[in-house]
Amino acid sequence: MGRKLVVVTCCLWIVTFTCLLLPSASASASASAGLSRISLKKQRLDLHGLMAARLAVIMSGQDMMVASSEGQEVMPLKNYLGAQYYGVIGIGSPPQNFTVIFDTGSSNLWVPSSKCFFSIACYFHSKYKSSRSSTYTKNGKSCEINYGSGSISGFFSQDNVKVGGLVVKDQAFIEATREGSVIFILAKFDGILGLGFQEISMGNATPVWYNMLKQDLVRDDVFSIWLNKDPLGQEGGEIVFGGVDPKHYKGKHTYVPVTGKGYWQFDMGDFLIGNRSTGVCVGGCAAIVDSGTSLLAGPTPVITEINHAIGAQGFISAECKEVVSEYGELIWELLISGVQANKVCTQIGLCPIIGIQYMSGIKTVVDKEDKLVCMTCQMTVIWIQNQLRQEETKDKILDYVNELCESLPSPTGDSVIDCAKIARMPNVTFTIGDKPFKLTPQQYVVKTGKDGATICMSGFTALDVPPPRGPLWILGDVFMAVYHTVFDYGNLEIGFAEAA
Repeated sequence: MGRKLVVVTCCLWIVTFTCLLLPSASASASASAGLSRISLKKQRLDLHGLMAARLAVIMSGQDMMVASSEGQEVMPLKNYLGAQYYGVIGIGSPPQNFTVIFDTGSSNLWVPSSKCFFSIACYFHSKYKSSRSSTYTKNGKSCEINYGSGSISGFFSQDNVKVGGLVVKDQAFIEATREGSVIFILAKFDGILGLGFQEISMGNATPVWYNMLKQDLVRDDVFSIWLNKDPLGQEGGEIVFGGVDPKHYKGKHTYVPVTGKGYWQFDMGDFLIGNRSTGVCVGGCAAIVDSGTSLLAGPTPVITEINHAIGAQGFISAECKEVVSEYGELIWELLISGVQANKVCTQIGLCPIIGIQYMSGIKTVVDKEDKLVCMTCQMTVIWIQNQLRQEETKDKILDYVNELCESLPSPTGDSVIDCAKIARMPNVTFTIGDKPFKLTPQQYVVKTGKDGATICMSGFTALDVPPPRGPLWILGDVFMAVYHTVFDYGNLEIGFAEAA
Protein backbone atom coordinates (compact mmCIF):
# COMPACT_ATOMS: atom_id res chain seq x y z
CA MET A 1 0.00 0.00 0.00
CA GLY A 2 1.21 3.41 -0.54
CA ARG A 3 3.12 6.28 1.92
CA LYS A 4 3.36 3.96 4.69
CA LEU A 5 4.95 2.92 7.76
CA VAL A 6 2.19 2.13 10.15
CA VAL A 7 1.70 0.23 13.32
CA VAL A 8 -1.12 -2.24 13.04
CA THR A 9 -2.94 -3.65 16.02
CA CYS A 10 -1.79 -7.26 16.55
CA CYS A 11 1.78 -6.31 15.60
CA LEU A 12 1.35 -5.52 11.90
CA TRP A 13 3.57 -2.87 10.34
CA ILE A 14 2.71 -1.48 6.93
CA VAL A 15 4.63 0.94 4.78
CA THR A 16 2.30 3.10 2.69
CA PHE A 17 2.15 5.98 0.25
CA THR A 18 -0.79 7.42 -1.54
CA CYS A 19 -2.63 8.23 -4.71
CA LEU A 20 -6.16 9.34 -5.48
CA LEU A 21 -7.40 7.38 -8.46
CA LEU A 22 -9.76 8.49 -11.15
CA PRO A 23 -12.52 6.28 -12.60
CA SER A 24 -11.13 3.60 -14.86
CA ALA A 25 -12.10 1.69 -17.94
CA SER A 26 -12.77 -2.03 -17.70
CA ALA A 27 -11.26 -4.80 -19.75
CA SER A 28 -12.33 -8.35 -20.42
CA ALA A 29 -10.33 -11.40 -19.43
CA SER A 30 -10.33 -15.12 -18.87
CA ALA A 31 -7.88 -17.55 -17.32
CA SER A 32 -6.70 -21.12 -17.60
CA ALA A 33 -5.88 -23.35 -14.66
CA GLY A 34 -2.81 -22.33 -12.70
CA LEU A 35 -2.10 -18.95 -14.33
CA SER A 36 -3.76 -15.69 -13.37
CA ARG A 37 -3.22 -12.53 -15.43
CA ILE A 38 -4.83 -9.15 -14.71
CA SER A 39 -4.24 -6.04 -16.89
CA LEU A 40 -3.90 -2.40 -15.84
CA LYS A 41 -5.05 0.85 -17.36
CA LYS A 42 -3.15 4.08 -16.84
CA GLN A 43 -4.56 7.49 -16.03
CA ARG A 44 -2.57 10.69 -15.81
CA LEU A 45 -2.16 12.33 -12.44
CA ASP A 46 -3.89 15.64 -11.80
CA LEU A 47 -2.82 18.14 -9.17
CA HIS A 48 -5.67 17.18 -6.84
CA GLY A 49 -4.57 13.58 -7.03
CA LEU A 50 -0.98 14.54 -6.36
CA MET A 51 -1.88 16.31 -3.13
CA ALA A 52 -4.01 13.36 -2.06
CA ALA A 53 -1.07 11.10 -2.81
CA ARG A 54 0.57 12.03 0.46
CA LEU A 55 -2.44 11.01 2.51
CA ALA A 56 -3.57 7.48 1.65
CA VAL A 57 -3.36 4.65 -0.85
CA ILE A 58 -6.43 5.20 -2.95
CA MET A 59 -7.12 3.04 -5.92
CA SER A 60 -10.01 2.25 -8.22
CA GLY A 61 -11.09 0.40 -11.30
CA GLN A 62 -12.73 -2.70 -12.63
CA ASP A 63 -11.11 -5.46 -14.59
CA MET A 64 -11.56 -9.00 -15.76
CA MET A 65 -9.17 -11.74 -16.75
CA VAL A 66 -7.21 -12.41 -19.92
CA ALA A 67 -6.29 -15.81 -21.27
CA SER A 68 -2.86 -17.17 -20.42
CA SER A 69 -0.72 -20.29 -20.39
CA GLU A 70 -1.32 -23.31 -18.22
CA GLY A 71 -0.07 -23.27 -14.64
CA GLN A 72 -0.25 -19.54 -14.02
CA GLU A 73 -2.88 -16.94 -13.26
CA VAL A 74 -2.29 -13.44 -14.60
CA MET A 75 -4.15 -10.46 -13.18
CA PRO A 76 -4.21 -7.27 -15.24
CA LEU A 77 -3.71 -4.23 -13.05
CA LYS A 78 -4.91 -0.71 -13.57
CA ASN A 79 -2.57 2.17 -12.95
CA TYR A 80 -3.02 5.71 -11.72
CA LEU A 81 -0.27 8.29 -12.27
CA GLY A 82 1.98 5.58 -13.59
CA ALA A 83 2.47 4.79 -9.93
CA GLN A 84 -0.49 2.92 -8.48
CA TYR A 85 -1.97 -0.32 -9.75
CA TYR A 86 -5.18 -2.11 -8.96
CA GLY A 87 -7.59 -4.80 -10.07
CA VAL A 88 -10.89 -6.45 -9.24
CA ILE A 89 -11.50 -9.57 -7.15
CA GLY A 90 -14.69 -11.35 -6.20
CA ILE A 91 -15.67 -12.48 -2.68
CA GLY A 92 -18.45 -14.96 -1.98
CA SER A 93 -20.76 -17.21 -3.99
CA PRO A 94 -21.88 -15.72 -6.28
CA PRO A 95 -18.86 -13.36 -6.34
CA GLN A 96 -19.29 -9.80 -5.08
CA ASN A 97 -16.77 -7.58 -6.90
CA PHE A 98 -14.32 -5.25 -5.16
CA THR A 99 -11.54 -3.01 -6.43
CA VAL A 100 -8.36 -3.77 -4.47
CA ILE A 101 -4.76 -2.72 -4.32
CA PHE A 102 -2.35 -5.63 -4.80
CA ASP A 103 0.14 -4.69 -2.11
CA THR A 104 3.45 -6.50 -1.50
CA GLY A 105 3.95 -4.29 1.59
CA SER A 106 1.11 -5.82 3.65
CA SER A 107 -0.49 -9.23 4.08
CA ASN A 108 -4.20 -8.93 4.89
CA LEU A 109 -7.24 -8.77 2.65
CA TRP A 110 -9.93 -6.29 3.69
CA VAL A 111 -13.04 -4.79 2.09
CA PRO A 112 -15.92 -2.67 3.44
CA SER A 113 -18.71 -4.51 5.23
CA SER A 114 -22.46 -4.12 4.81
CA LYS A 115 -22.40 -3.63 8.58
CA CYS A 116 -20.46 -0.38 8.19
CA PHE A 117 -23.21 2.05 9.27
CA PHE A 118 -21.44 4.99 10.88
CA SER A 119 -18.57 5.77 8.48
CA ILE A 120 -19.46 8.05 5.60
CA ALA A 121 -16.64 6.50 3.56
CA CYS A 122 -18.45 3.15 3.43
CA TYR A 123 -21.31 4.70 1.49
CA PHE A 124 -18.93 5.49 -1.38
CA HIS A 125 -17.69 1.93 -1.88
CA SER A 126 -18.87 -1.58 -2.61
CA LYS A 127 -19.73 -3.47 0.57
CA TYR A 128 -19.56 -7.20 1.30
CA LYS A 129 -22.90 -8.75 2.25
CA SER A 130 -22.40 -12.12 3.94
CA SER A 131 -26.11 -12.94 3.69
CA ARG A 132 -25.80 -13.06 -0.10
CA SER A 133 -23.03 -15.68 -0.12
CA SER A 134 -23.66 -19.42 0.14
CA THR A 135 -20.00 -20.06 1.08
CA TYR A 136 -19.72 -17.53 3.93
CA THR A 137 -18.41 -18.75 7.31
CA LYS A 138 -18.64 -16.62 10.43
CA ASN A 139 -15.46 -15.75 12.36
CA GLY A 140 -16.17 -12.52 14.22
CA LYS A 141 -12.72 -11.80 15.67
CA SER A 142 -12.33 -8.01 15.91
CA CYS A 143 -9.36 -6.11 14.50
CA GLU A 144 -8.03 -2.66 13.67
CA ILE A 145 -5.42 -1.38 11.22
CA ASN A 146 -3.86 2.06 11.73
CA TYR A 147 -2.42 3.68 8.60
CA GLY A 148 -1.39 7.00 10.15
CA SER A 149 -3.39 9.01 7.62
CA GLY A 150 -6.45 6.93 8.38
CA SER A 151 -7.55 3.68 9.93
CA ILE A 152 -10.01 0.86 9.46
CA SER A 153 -11.53 -1.48 12.00
CA GLY A 154 -13.88 -4.41 11.75
CA PHE A 155 -13.95 -8.17 12.13
CA PHE A 156 -12.73 -11.30 10.39
CA SER A 157 -14.96 -13.38 8.15
CA GLN A 158 -14.29 -16.31 5.84
CA ASP A 159 -15.44 -16.92 2.27
CA ASN A 160 -14.28 -17.90 -1.20
CA VAL A 161 -12.18 -15.29 -3.02
CA LYS A 162 -12.00 -15.17 -6.81
CA VAL A 163 -8.70 -13.78 -8.14
CA GLY A 164 -8.79 -13.78 -11.90
CA GLY A 165 -9.72 -17.30 -12.94
CA LEU A 166 -8.73 -18.81 -9.58
CA VAL A 167 -11.06 -19.41 -6.65
CA VAL A 168 -9.35 -19.45 -3.24
CA LYS A 169 -11.63 -21.32 -0.86
CA ASP A 170 -12.33 -20.42 2.77
CA GLN A 171 -10.14 -17.31 2.77
CA ALA A 172 -10.02 -15.25 5.98
CA PHE A 173 -10.50 -11.52 5.35
CA ILE A 174 -11.52 -8.40 7.26
CA GLU A 175 -14.95 -6.86 6.94
CA ALA A 176 -14.28 -3.18 7.64
CA THR A 177 -17.07 -1.60 9.73
CA ARG A 178 -15.31 1.72 10.24
CA GLU A 179 -13.09 3.76 7.92
CA GLY A 180 -11.77 6.54 10.13
CA SER A 181 -10.57 9.22 7.74
CA VAL A 182 -11.89 11.64 5.15
CA ILE A 183 -9.26 10.09 2.88
CA PHE A 184 -11.40 6.99 2.52
CA ILE A 185 -14.30 9.15 1.40
CA LEU A 186 -12.20 10.45 -1.49
CA ALA A 187 -10.78 7.02 -2.24
CA LYS A 188 -11.92 5.12 -5.30
CA PHE A 189 -10.55 1.80 -4.09
CA ASP A 190 -12.64 -0.56 -2.00
CA GLY A 191 -9.97 -2.54 -0.19
CA ILE A 192 -6.48 -4.01 -0.14
CA LEU A 193 -5.13 -7.47 -0.96
CA GLY A 194 -1.77 -7.98 0.75
CA LEU A 195 0.97 -10.06 -0.89
CA GLY A 196 3.49 -9.85 1.95
CA PHE A 197 4.47 -12.63 4.34
CA GLN A 198 2.23 -14.10 7.01
CA GLU A 199 4.62 -12.80 9.67
CA ILE A 200 3.05 -9.33 9.31
CA SER A 201 -0.50 -10.55 8.81
CA MET A 202 -2.93 -9.09 11.31
CA GLY A 203 -4.48 -11.78 13.47
CA ASN A 204 -2.04 -14.24 11.86
CA ALA A 205 -4.59 -14.71 9.07
CA THR A 206 -3.33 -16.81 6.18
CA PRO A 207 -2.72 -14.48 3.20
CA VAL A 208 -4.46 -15.06 -0.12
CA TRP A 209 -1.16 -15.96 -1.84
CA TYR A 210 -0.41 -18.63 0.78
CA ASN A 211 -3.80 -20.24 0.21
CA MET A 212 -3.24 -20.21 -3.56
CA LEU A 213 -0.19 -22.37 -2.90
CA LYS A 214 -1.83 -24.63 -0.31
CA GLN A 215 -4.77 -25.28 -2.60
CA ASP A 216 -2.51 -26.02 -5.61
CA LEU A 217 -4.08 -23.27 -7.67
CA VAL A 218 -0.83 -22.12 -9.29
CA ARG A 219 1.94 -24.02 -11.02
CA ASP A 220 4.95 -22.44 -9.29
CA ASP A 221 5.35 -20.68 -5.93
CA VAL A 222 6.30 -17.47 -7.71
CA PHE A 223 4.45 -14.33 -8.68
CA SER A 224 5.78 -11.49 -10.79
CA ILE A 225 4.83 -7.88 -11.47
CA TRP A 226 5.27 -5.89 -14.66
CA LEU A 227 4.35 -2.20 -14.64
CA ASN A 228 4.11 -0.45 -17.99
CA LYS A 229 6.45 2.55 -17.97
CA ASP A 230 4.81 4.02 -21.09
CA PRO A 231 2.51 6.76 -19.70
CA LEU A 232 0.38 6.55 -22.85
CA GLY A 233 0.19 2.77 -22.96
CA GLN A 234 -3.26 1.20 -22.83
CA GLU A 235 -2.10 -1.47 -20.40
CA GLY A 236 -0.87 -0.37 -17.00
CA GLY A 237 0.84 -3.68 -16.38
CA GLU A 238 0.24 -7.23 -15.21
CA ILE A 239 0.66 -9.31 -12.12
CA VAL A 240 1.24 -13.00 -12.87
CA PHE A 241 0.44 -15.53 -10.16
CA GLY A 242 2.30 -18.82 -10.63
CA GLY A 243 5.07 -17.78 -13.00
CA VAL A 244 6.89 -15.19 -15.10
CA ASP A 245 5.98 -13.90 -18.55
CA PRO A 246 9.19 -13.56 -20.66
CA LYS A 247 7.54 -10.79 -22.70
CA HIS A 248 7.70 -8.55 -19.64
CA TYR A 249 11.48 -8.24 -19.30
CA LYS A 250 14.83 -8.11 -21.11
CA GLY A 251 17.96 -10.11 -20.29
CA LYS A 252 18.27 -12.04 -17.04
CA HIS A 253 17.03 -11.32 -13.55
CA THR A 254 19.41 -10.47 -10.75
CA TYR A 255 18.27 -12.35 -7.65
CA VAL A 256 18.90 -11.36 -4.04
CA PRO A 257 17.84 -13.29 -0.93
CA VAL A 258 14.97 -12.16 1.26
CA THR A 259 16.58 -11.00 4.51
CA GLY A 260 13.46 -10.57 6.60
CA LYS A 261 10.12 -12.35 6.20
CA GLY A 262 7.43 -9.76 6.61
CA TYR A 263 7.98 -7.31 3.82
CA TRP A 264 9.85 -8.48 0.71
CA GLN A 265 13.08 -7.18 2.22
CA PHE A 266 16.65 -7.46 0.94
CA ASP A 267 20.09 -5.90 1.37
CA MET A 268 20.87 -3.02 -0.98
CA GLY A 269 24.41 -1.87 -1.71
CA ASP A 270 25.99 1.45 -2.67
CA PHE A 271 23.75 4.31 -3.74
CA LEU A 272 25.05 6.74 -6.37
CA ILE A 273 24.00 10.18 -7.61
CA GLY A 274 25.45 10.59 -11.06
CA ASN A 275 28.60 8.47 -10.87
CA ARG A 276 29.38 9.57 -7.34
CA SER A 277 28.82 7.35 -4.32
CA THR A 278 26.85 8.88 -1.48
CA GLY A 279 28.64 6.55 0.90
CA VAL A 280 25.35 5.87 2.62
CA CYS A 281 24.89 2.22 1.70
CA VAL A 282 28.47 1.11 1.10
CA GLY A 283 28.12 -1.21 4.10
CA GLY A 284 24.62 -2.26 3.07
CA CYS A 285 21.13 -0.84 3.60
CA ALA A 286 17.86 -2.61 4.32
CA ALA A 287 15.36 -2.15 1.49
CA ILE A 288 11.97 -3.48 0.51
CA VAL A 289 10.24 -3.66 -2.85
CA ASP A 290 6.65 -2.54 -2.46
CA SER A 291 3.98 -2.46 -5.15
CA GLY A 292 1.75 -0.39 -2.88
CA THR A 293 4.21 2.48 -2.64
CA SER A 294 4.01 4.99 -5.45
CA LEU A 295 7.44 6.64 -5.12
CA LEU A 296 10.95 5.85 -3.90
CA ALA A 297 11.33 6.46 -0.18
CA GLY A 298 14.35 6.70 2.06
CA PRO A 299 15.75 8.43 5.15
CA THR A 300 15.26 12.22 5.17
CA PRO A 301 18.99 13.14 5.17
CA VAL A 302 19.74 11.08 2.05
CA ILE A 303 16.55 12.04 0.22
CA THR A 304 17.44 15.68 0.88
CA GLU A 305 20.85 15.15 -0.73
CA ILE A 306 19.24 13.49 -3.74
CA ASN A 307 16.68 16.26 -4.18
CA HIS A 308 19.41 18.86 -3.85
CA ALA A 309 21.50 17.12 -6.51
CA ILE A 310 18.59 16.95 -8.96
CA GLY A 311 17.48 20.51 -8.25
CA ALA A 312 14.25 19.69 -6.43
CA GLN A 313 12.96 22.37 -4.08
CA GLY A 314 11.12 21.73 -0.83
CA PHE A 315 10.96 24.36 1.90
CA ILE A 316 13.72 26.40 3.57
CA SER A 317 14.14 25.16 7.13
CA ALA A 318 15.14 27.94 9.50
CA GLU A 319 15.94 25.39 12.19
CA CYS A 320 18.30 23.56 9.85
CA LYS A 321 20.17 26.72 8.87
CA GLU A 322 20.41 27.77 12.51
CA VAL A 323 21.94 24.45 13.54
CA VAL A 324 24.47 24.60 10.69
CA SER A 325 25.34 28.21 11.49
CA GLU A 326 25.82 27.71 15.23
CA TYR A 327 27.08 24.14 15.43
CA GLY A 328 28.38 23.21 11.97
CA GLU A 329 32.05 23.82 12.74
CA LEU A 330 31.81 22.03 16.09
CA ILE A 331 30.15 19.01 14.46
CA TRP A 332 32.89 18.98 11.82
CA GLU A 333 35.64 19.11 14.49
CA LEU A 334 34.06 16.35 16.58
CA LEU A 335 33.75 14.07 13.56
CA ILE A 336 37.34 14.54 12.41
CA SER A 337 38.52 14.00 15.98
CA GLY A 338 36.97 10.55 15.96
CA VAL A 339 33.75 11.02 17.95
CA GLN A 340 31.16 8.49 16.84
CA ALA A 341 28.51 10.03 14.62
CA ASN A 342 25.60 8.80 16.75
CA LYS A 343 27.07 10.52 19.83
CA VAL A 344 27.88 13.94 18.37
CA CYS A 345 24.51 15.61 18.93
CA THR A 346 24.26 14.26 22.47
CA GLN A 347 27.76 15.52 23.24
CA ILE A 348 26.95 19.09 22.11
CA GLY A 349 23.63 19.05 23.96
CA LEU A 350 21.19 19.13 21.06
CA CYS A 351 19.97 15.60 21.69
CA PRO A 352 19.60 15.13 25.46
CA ILE A 353 20.73 11.83 26.87
CA ILE A 354 17.18 11.44 28.14
CA GLY A 355 15.68 12.14 24.75
CA ILE A 356 15.04 10.63 21.41
CA GLN A 357 18.07 9.53 19.47
CA TYR A 358 16.30 9.50 16.14
CA MET A 359 18.94 7.64 14.20
CA SER A 360 19.86 5.20 16.95
CA GLY A 361 16.37 4.43 18.17
CA ILE A 362 16.55 5.35 21.91
CA LYS A 363 12.95 6.13 22.74
CA THR A 364 11.68 8.52 25.44
CA VAL A 365 9.58 11.67 25.53
CA VAL A 366 10.77 15.20 24.68
CA ASP A 367 8.84 18.22 23.43
CA LYS A 368 8.35 18.95 19.74
CA GLU A 369 11.00 21.69 19.59
CA ASP A 370 13.63 19.41 21.10
CA LYS A 371 12.70 16.69 18.64
CA LEU A 372 13.08 18.99 15.67
CA VAL A 373 16.44 20.40 16.81
CA CYS A 374 17.75 16.93 17.63
CA MET A 375 16.65 15.48 14.29
CA THR A 376 18.11 18.47 12.42
CA CYS A 377 21.42 18.04 14.20
CA GLN A 378 21.55 14.36 13.35
CA MET A 379 20.83 15.08 9.68
CA THR A 380 23.64 17.63 9.72
CA VAL A 381 26.01 15.02 11.17
CA ILE A 382 25.11 12.58 8.40
CA TRP A 383 25.62 15.21 5.68
CA ILE A 384 28.99 16.34 7.05
CA GLN A 385 30.13 12.75 7.55
CA ASN A 386 29.25 11.91 3.94
CA GLN A 387 31.24 14.91 2.68
CA LEU A 388 34.24 14.02 4.83
CA ARG A 389 34.39 10.73 2.95
CA GLN A 390 34.81 12.81 -0.21
CA GLU A 391 37.76 14.65 1.45
CA GLU A 392 36.21 18.08 0.92
CA THR A 393 37.43 21.14 2.84
CA LYS A 394 35.56 22.44 5.89
CA ASP A 395 34.28 25.56 4.14
CA LYS A 396 33.00 23.62 1.15
CA ILE A 397 31.32 21.10 3.43
CA LEU A 398 29.52 23.74 5.49
CA ASP A 399 28.42 25.62 2.38
CA TYR A 400 27.08 22.40 0.90
CA VAL A 401 25.21 21.47 4.09
CA ASN A 402 23.71 24.96 4.24
CA GLU A 403 22.40 24.46 0.70
CA LEU A 404 20.91 21.13 1.71
CA CYS A 405 18.78 22.92 4.28
CA GLU A 406 17.02 24.60 1.37
CA SER A 407 16.29 21.24 -0.25
CA LEU A 408 14.56 19.65 2.72
CA PRO A 409 11.28 18.09 1.58
CA SER A 410 8.04 19.87 2.34
CA PRO A 411 6.04 18.60 5.34
CA THR A 412 4.15 16.26 2.99
CA GLY A 413 7.39 14.97 1.48
CA ASP A 414 6.92 16.45 -1.99
CA SER A 415 9.60 18.37 -3.89
CA VAL A 416 9.12 20.33 -7.11
CA ILE A 417 11.45 20.22 -10.13
CA ASP A 418 11.86 22.62 -13.04
CA CYS A 419 10.56 20.54 -15.96
CA ALA A 420 12.94 22.32 -18.36
CA LYS A 421 15.96 20.96 -16.47
CA ILE A 422 15.08 17.25 -16.55
CA ALA A 423 17.46 16.46 -19.43
CA ARG A 424 20.41 17.91 -17.45
CA MET A 425 19.68 16.12 -14.20
CA PRO A 426 21.89 13.23 -13.00
CA ASN A 427 21.05 9.55 -13.07
CA VAL A 428 20.46 7.82 -9.75
CA THR A 429 21.77 4.28 -9.29
CA PHE A 430 20.93 1.57 -6.79
CA THR A 431 23.34 -1.34 -6.30
CA ILE A 432 21.50 -4.64 -5.92
CA GLY A 433 23.32 -7.97 -5.94
CA ASP A 434 26.55 -6.11 -6.85
CA LYS A 435 24.92 -4.86 -10.07
CA PRO A 436 23.88 -1.29 -10.89
CA PHE A 437 20.18 -0.46 -11.39
CA LYS A 438 20.03 2.98 -12.95
CA LEU A 439 17.12 5.40 -13.03
CA THR A 440 17.28 8.30 -15.49
CA PRO A 441 15.63 11.66 -14.73
CA GLN A 442 12.86 10.80 -17.16
CA GLN A 443 12.18 7.69 -15.07
CA TYR A 444 12.27 9.17 -11.55
CA VAL A 445 10.41 12.43 -12.25
CA VAL A 446 6.63 12.32 -11.86
CA LYS A 447 4.74 14.69 -14.15
CA THR A 448 1.29 15.99 -13.32
CA GLY A 449 -1.10 18.73 -14.37
CA LYS A 450 -3.64 19.33 -17.13
CA ASP A 451 -4.84 21.91 -19.65
CA GLY A 452 -1.28 22.47 -20.86
CA ALA A 453 0.14 23.16 -17.38
CA THR A 454 2.70 20.54 -16.34
CA ILE A 455 4.14 20.21 -12.85
CA CYS A 456 7.20 18.02 -12.30
CA MET A 457 7.71 16.33 -8.94
CA SER A 458 10.65 14.41 -7.56
CA GLY A 459 10.04 10.67 -7.40
CA PHE A 460 12.06 10.58 -4.16
CA THR A 461 10.25 11.15 -0.89
CA ALA A 462 11.42 11.15 2.71
CA LEU A 463 10.26 8.44 5.10
CA ASP A 464 12.06 7.79 8.37
CA VAL A 465 11.32 4.26 9.52
CA PRO A 466 12.45 3.91 13.15
CA PRO A 467 14.41 0.95 14.50
CA PRO A 468 14.16 -1.98 14.74
CA ARG A 469 12.59 -2.15 11.25
CA GLY A 470 14.41 0.94 10.03
CA PRO A 471 16.20 2.77 8.63
CA LEU A 472 14.58 1.37 5.51
CA TRP A 473 14.57 2.13 1.80
CA ILE A 474 11.33 1.50 -0.08
CA LEU A 475 11.53 0.81 -3.80
CA GLY A 476 8.03 1.58 -4.98
CA ASP A 477 6.33 1.75 -8.33
CA VAL A 478 8.71 4.38 -9.77
CA PHE A 479 11.43 1.72 -9.52
CA MET A 480 9.23 -1.25 -10.42
CA ALA A 481 8.06 0.45 -13.61
CA VAL A 482 11.68 0.32 -14.83
CA TYR A 483 12.58 -3.11 -13.44
CA HIS A 484 10.36 -6.17 -13.75
CA THR A 485 10.16 -7.88 -10.36
CA VAL A 486 9.88 -11.55 -9.47
CA PHE A 487 8.75 -12.56 -5.98
CA ASP A 488 10.06 -16.11 -5.49
CA TYR A 489 8.40 -17.46 -2.38
CA GLY A 490 9.84 -20.96 -2.75
CA ASN A 491 13.48 -19.86 -2.79
CA LEU A 492 12.90 -16.71 -0.70
CA GLU A 493 14.42 -14.51 -3.40
CA ILE A 494 13.55 -11.34 -5.26
CA GLY A 495 14.58 -10.92 -8.88
CA PHE A 496 14.99 -7.70 -10.92
CA ALA A 497 15.40 -7.33 -14.67
CA GLU A 498 14.93 -4.48 -17.13
CA ALA A 499 11.25 -4.19 -17.94
CA ALA A 500 10.24 -4.70 -21.56
